[in-house]
Parts: sequence; structure tokens; C-alpha cells
Amino acid sequence: MRQRSRAVYASAAVVAASLVLAVVAARHAAVAASSPLRPEGNWVWAWRVALGVAFVAYVAGVLSLRRRRIRLTVIFAVAAVTQLAPLAGPLLLSTDAYTYWDYGRVAAVHDSNPYRTPPDRFPNDPAYMRMGANWHHETTIYGPVFTAVSQAHAGTAGDSAASATRFYRALAAVSILVAALLASLLSTRPGFAMAFVGWNPLLALHFAGGGHNDALMMALILGALLLIRRDRPNSAGPAWAAAIGVKWLAAAFLPLVLLAEHRRGRRLGLPGLVISAVALGALATAQYGTAWPRAAGRLAHQARATGSIGLSKWLGDAGLAHRPTVVLLALGQIALYAWLLRQAWRGRARLGIAGVGLAALQGWLNPWYASWGVTLSAADDDRLAQGLSILLTGFLLRDAIPL
Repeated sequence: MRQRSRAVYASAAVVAASLVLAVVAARHAAVAASSPLRPEGNWVWAWRVALGVAFVAYVAGVLSLRRRRIRLTVIFAVAAVTQLAPLAGPLLLSTDAYTYWDYGRVAAVHDSNPYRTPPDRFPNDPAYMRMGANWHHETTIYGPVFTAVSQAHAGTAGDSAASATRFYRALAAVSILVAALLASLLSTRPGFAMAFVGWNPLLALHFAGGGHNDALMMALILGALLLIRRDRPNSAGPAWAAAIGVKWLAAAFLPLVLLAEHRRGRRLGLPGLVISAVALGALATAQYGTAWPRAAGRLAHQARATGSIGLSKWLGDAGLAHRPTVVLLALGQIALYAWLLRQAWRGRARLGIAGVGLAALQGWLNPWYASWGVTLSAADDDRLAQGLSILLTGFLLRDAIPL
């Protein structure tokens, strides 16, 4: 028994120490906000080893926690070190935080509507020079809640890129820690669930490191699920509305939950959901006019894009043209969602499977999408989804490591 406990503690220490080493190595990269990250000199080997060891220790640690329990305070302390460590380094593996900053500045600094005015109207803006070139001509695709957060932040952040991106990274890191805590409250194995989320090195790199808004979305979804679990479905309505208002993808999980709850004879909380949605829509319209709902429609354009990792790349390498690849992935998503609806009709919302599957079937797969499956499968106590989440984590972590 003591040996099992020591194995858990050892794994926890290695995960945290490896993330610290990875952050130190990242500081020696000429360009850290790109993937894969290439530190200079021998630091590239420190980066490779740190990420590989962190992943192995993460898997060993969470598997050990299935058989042995340790104090939640220890688990959370390791999660805090792991998820907060990248805040000490540069912006990692993506320029999305600059893009958030620019959309916020379009509204707060340039007094324009980010749902109508693309960033290239202000090419001398300090955020424009740093954001991804693919977004120069595009209006924001994010929900009004996140756009309002970005606008409020841009109004106070000034022109410092480091200060601006640090806000998004801190918000994402705290959101992941909140998600880990909420997953532990939802799970029958609280320690395992907390570690499954909080010790994940991929999430640390892309949230405290990259500042992506998926972390906030997932924390809100888990908050809604906890309120439903505690028989407060009307109170879950604002959380669902806020999650969808961060990223539209959150709406994909809501029908599964409502259908499963209905089949189990539980209250759905529709009044709270409808009132929250109407109130959010009214506030968004007052702030951004009637242009903001079109951002959801633009996801169809994004869905037709294919990237350099995942199924779309494999299908392309196999000789399949772009259009058939997009069609095949869309059919896969439809088939998966039909199966998920059937499972919900039987009274079980397989949200962990939904998170993993919807991420894997994206034409443009981004590594931080792994957070969908990791957080939901931890809360779900779904072993199949957890196994798939670990595989996806390892695969996407590999994308950060240069050959």
C-alpha cells in the first residue's frame, strides 16, 4: 500500500518538475508562439525530454490514482504547480491570445464593432502586428460573452503585448484549475478526476502557456453540469448561456444533456435556460447590433478548413482531395452525433466521448481541443473516453516537439 502511495507521489513530483523544466527550455526559443517549439542549442533536448517525461509521469500518476487515494490537497497542489508554471514563460505555441487582444482593441480602442470590422482596418495596431495572418481579414467568430471580456480587458491593458496576453493566460490557467475542481465534485473518484485534468501537461502548455478560451468554456460547462447534478437546473441556465457565449461549440453538448435528463425523468430547467439566453441575446444586440449571431454561421466556413495534424492530414497524405476529406469528416461528425443522441435517449449523455470525438473529427484540429474530452471524461467517469483522451493528449503533445 505504501509503495503504491509512493508511486503516486513520485509521478506527481515528476509531472510538476518536468513542466518547470519545459518552461525554462521554452524561454530559450527565438520564437515561442509557434508549434513545434524549437529552443536553441541543447535546450531543444531539454524541451523534448521534459514533455516526454511529463506525459509518461502523467499517465502513470492517474493510473495509480485509480487504485490508491491520496489527499485532495496534495493533488490540487500538484495541479496548481503544473497548470500555473507556464505563466513564468513566454506565450507558447500559438498567437491566438494576440488575436483575442486585437478583437478587443477593435471595440475598446478603435470604437468599432468586431463583428463587422476586421482587424486589417487598423494595420498599425500593436496587436495586429502579432496576431495570426489568417485572421487579419476576418471578423471575430467568438461569442458575445468572450468578445465583451476581450473588449473590457483591451480598454485597460494599454499597448503592452506581454501584459495583454498574460491576462488571457492567467484566465485560462485558473479556468483549468476550476475545471479540475468541478470534475472532482462531479466524479465518484474525485482525486482521480482532479488529477486527470489538473496534471495534464498538454493543457498546461496550451492554457497557461497559450491562453486559449476553451478552458473558460469548459469550466462553465462543468459548472452547469454540477448545478444539474445538485438538482438546480434553472441555475444551470446562465452557465450554459455563458459557455455558448464564449464559444459556440458548447451548444453541441447541451442537447445531449437535456435529452438524457428528460429520459431520466428529471427537471430540465428550461425556464432558466430560455431566460438566460434571451437576456444574453438582448445585451449582445444592444452592444454589438444584429451582426453578432452571424459569427456562429461563420463556423461553417471554418469547418471547411483542414490542418496539418489529425485525420484531415492523414486523409490528405493518403491521396484524398480537400473536398472529399471535408465531406468524410462531416459525415463522421453526423454519425457520431447520431450515436450520442441514441445514448442520451437511453438516459446517458456520453459527454466525454462527445468531447474526444468532436475534437478528433475537426478538419482543423488544434491541440487545445483535447480539453473538451479530458475535462468531460474526468467528470463522466467514462473509462473509454478517458483512455481516448489520454491517447489524444499524447498525440497532440507530440505536435509541440520538433523532430
